[in-house]
Amino acid sequence: MIRLYQFERTWGIPNLSPFCCKVETYMRMAGIDYEIISALPADAPKGKLPYIDDDGKIIADSHFILMYLKSVYNDLDGSLDNMQRSVSLAMQHLLEDHLFWCAFYSRWQYTDENWHVNRDAIFGKLPSLIRYFAAWHTRRKIRNRIIAQGIGGHQAEEIFTMGKQDIDALSGFLGNKPYFLGDKPTVLDASAFGMLVNIIGCPIESPLKEHGSAKNNLKDFVARISQNYYPDLQSV
Repeated sequence: MIRLYQFERTWGIPNLSPFCCKVETYMRMAGIDYEIISALPADAPKGKLPYIDDDGKIIADSHFILMYLKSVYNDLDGSLDNMQRSVSLAMQHLLEDHLFWCAFYSRWQYTDENWHVNRDAIFGKLPSLIRYFAAWHTRRKIRNRIIAQGIGGHQAEEIFTMGKQDIDALSGFLGNKPYFLGDKPTVLDASAFGMLVNIIGCPIESPLKEHGSAKNNLKDFVARISQNYYPDLQSV
């Protein structure tokens, strides 16, 4: 059985990491058996979660994990045509390479209140001295990453304006469809759910969350995926 290494569950959602949530959601959608091993990034092969161990084969990074799962187990994108595959890839980049940074900023840098909620969820079970040092060190590293990525050079209002545009694009593309590319789940749905549940379904307050929560079709999408694939968890 595949071992999925990811952050411990918190906030009543599958995972506080959009990428961990993406992988687990794909595995549930594809009917792939797995077990969860709670971990922290320091123990991961690339210093990030998630990663998997499939009978000794270690694969890190959600993109490469899903490539592996699609090739070895079940490819939910198998019926997509070339145009759908292109749209799927572009939308995943919107989610994971742009909207992600807006959400990341809201957790680690936007307000101290958000930072405290985020800190306690990630580091709360560590011994007190280690907890505060690890949290301080990690926050400093992530602030530098946000600046290096480029989004950290903008004002908060500008960052959230960009994030709201991404939310609008997602809402417009989903429309009234049950899934982003039609009637069946694909990788794009796993990616979108992982990101959206971590924006509108967790206790991190921001203009981005307010905007996303006002999109009824995105709220319904998150609730639908939660109910269909995570009946064991508290519904969002």
